[in-house]
Amino acid sequence: QVQLAESGGGAVQSGGSLRLSCVASQSTNSNWSMGWFRQAPGKEREGVAGIDPDSRTFYTDSVKGRFTVSRDNAKNTLYLQMNRLKTEDTAVYFCAARRYVADHLQQVEYSYWGKGTKVTVSS
Repeated sequence: QVQLAESGGGAVQSGGSLRLSCVASQSTNSNWSMGWFRQAPGKEREGVAGIDPDSRTFYTDSVKGRFTVSRDNAKNTLYLQMNRLKTEDTAVYFCAARRYVADHLQQVEYSYWGKGTKVTVSS
């Protein structure tokens, strides 16, 4: 079993930045894909960003050019740098992991999930 723990959420004004982190309980560098998802109040959970074992990245259209996903395998840590935040980015953000993910923005692909960290963006 692998446990994931997110951190870095908070409140920020529109246009500001936050960096989210997700620490895994074991190494995920060999064959694991990682992803970030978010769920806004009253909406379904959606994929935000993903990264495969070769550090190729994937983003949903609404965050392209603003968010950057990265990983530090030596630290078993996944990051999401969020810049130029908008009010519509307000949500609880979750990290997820699974070996051999085919579609990195689909939640059904992932086996392990963190408990989430809340991001609130005000206008």
